[in-house]
Amino acid sequence: MIDQVTIDKVLETANSQIIEVVSDYVTLRRRGINYLGNCPFHNEKTPSFTVSPHKGIFKCFGCGEGGNALNFIMKHDQLSFVEAIKALGKKFNIEVAEEEYSPEQQKQRNERESMMLVSEFAGKYFTKMLNETDEGKSVGLGYFRSRGFRDDIIHKFDLGYSPEKKDALTNEATKQGYKLEYLEKTGLTIVRDDYKADRFRGRVMFPIHSLAGKVIAFGGRILKTDVKTAKYLNSPESEIYHKSRVLYGIFQAKQEITRHDMCYLVEGYTDVLSFHQAGISNVVASSGTALTPDQIRLIARFTKNITIIYDGDPAGIKASLRGIDLVLAEGMNVKVLLLPDGEDPDTFAKERSEEELTQYIQDNQKDFIKFKTSLLLEDAQNDPIKRAQLIQDIVRSISTIPDSIIRSVYMKECSSLLKVDERVLVQEIGKLQRKKSEENFRRNTTSNERPVNYQQSAPQQNQSTANPFELEEREVLRFMVKHGEKLLSDLTEDGQQVTVGQYIIHELKQDDLLSINPLYNKMMEVYEPVCHDANVVSQKFFVNNANTDLSQLASDLIGKEYQLSRIHEKFGKVTHEEEIYQELVIKIVAELKWKKVKIVLKEKRAQLQQLGSNGNEEQLMELMQEINTWQKVLAHISKELGGRTIV
Repeated sequence: MIDQVTIDKVLETANSQIIEVVSDYVTLRRRGINYLGNCPFHNEKTPSFTVSPHKGIFKCFGCGEGGNALNFIMKHDQLSFVEAIKALGKKFNIEVAEEEYSPEQQKQRNERESMMLVSEFAGKYFTKMLNETDEGKSVGLGYFRSRGFRDDIIHKFDLGYSPEKKDALTNEATKQGYKLEYLEKTGLTIVRDDYKADRFRGRVMFPIHSLAGKVIAFGGRILKTDVKTAKYLNSPESEIYHKSRVLYGIFQAKQEITRHDMCYLVEGYTDVLSFHQAGISNVVASSGTALTPDQIRLIARFTKNITIIYDGDPAGIKASLRGIDLVLAEGMNVKVLLLPDGEDPDTFAKERSEEELTQYIQDNQKDFIKFKTSLLLEDAQNDPIKRAQLIQDIVRSISTIPDSIIRSVYMKECSSLLKVDERVLVQEIGKLQRKKSEENFRRNTTSNERPVNYQQSAPQQNQSTANPFELEEREVLRFMVKHGEKLLSDLTEDGQQVTVGQYIIHELKQDDLLSINPLYNKMMEVYEPVCHDANVVSQKFFVNNANTDLSQLASDLIGKEYQLSRIHEKFGKVTHEEEIYQELVIKIVAELKWKKVKIVLKEKRAQLQQLGSNGNEEQLMELMQEINTWQKVLAHISKELGGRTIV
């Protein structure tokens, strides 16, 4: 653990010298007070990547990426928060010391580090055996070359060879001082009583790298054909390797996935190698395991777009359809490519140039609805029961999509393809979602957990739907970030002055009109304890915040010019916001409250109409009093907005 003082020092130093940080990766040219360059996160010919040294932020107006120096390093090098702090500390000669661990924590940390060291040693050992021994060259290297792999690809993926000798790796590792305990825990050595042997002997080796490029596990392929053993053998689960959270090739592919905003998913090690050799590097493999939510979330860190590539085996494809539903449930955009019969990604990529392969993918990848429909319709044919099951299957897939707009588009597509009334599909999806909600509610109730309610009197919204107050809320938060510590005129009854930040937080909380976006609420929550402190500069507080989500949001808010809202237009063209921030902040808060209260009133009136004569007199009176109260609130807000008409 790194102490907060050190984190703050590193963040402040790095953000104040953000040009120096970004210039290590991007060629920047000065333009006015900012610097401009080509974005490293997506392909662009016209520079839209801007770095603001006085704000300590970067912003790409092409792909939308933005944040501070820490966000940039984490995104570009795919480092964890701690790794990025250490990297920036090293760059600016700031000592980053970690706090002492408890004996149990230290033991676990030492064990993990020892296993990482053993795996790193094994990776280098296998590579050396492949390239520098007669056995490795003739057997291992001979195999890779017979499969058509170039030396640069063999080197890029650190491919290796494990000798036939029963305990060659184990003996060399222990001779070098590595403990047998960690060789066993990483699965490199099998130990039974007095017997010990290398797990991967006589196999060509495919090291599996972590996101940071560390070797954490291995896959080994047997070369003998007359042996009754598995063709491929993988490292067992360990403290450093969880196969459900890892994708083969993610370290080598991550930057290209980000640049192309697309990830291709294949099944095996050699599929990945062949795609790279063909010139397509944004590809990863699930390594023969069923796709998991953790693996999908790993891809989602770099892109929302994924194309799953299957070979021509129908049985295997149907068994893998569950993976598509998992991808959809994570909010990803998924397409499917089915290769011709008898082809797999390895052989298919070897026979085509980069241009040919890319064109084939573009021409033949299908939307999941069309793919799943065409695949399952073959079985259904004219059987009405099977056709009904097919429709239910596809509806189940659509129901997993979290975004309501995308879900609606897919419903229309499904209705058209299957010639089913769209209303029927809507009803079926509604049933499935209600069932899921009930199951979640029962699960939460059983575990004594209650769903978080981000709004009370405010309109209840599903977080997956679009936020109707997005523009107004972001404008309010932008004022809090830019002007939070500045004073307003006498606003309290006793004549005391309050800051912009205090005013915004108080006004939104007193009427229970918080956002449906938990991150927006979090921003106010962390600022509330310090918003009265004149020494806390709000922009620095947020941009340098250790919470990367908050710092990124703050950077985005102040790094982007939004269209002037109706509030701003009341003042004419605003060229210097700082000159009239006091009037503006009151108006933008009132504008947001006015819109939210209007929706609250609409809901209350709908409730009153629904009760009608069926409700008892006490319920009706209570609801009418609530409506009356909200009407008074709306009248007060309308007065602040210049006598806006109340409907």
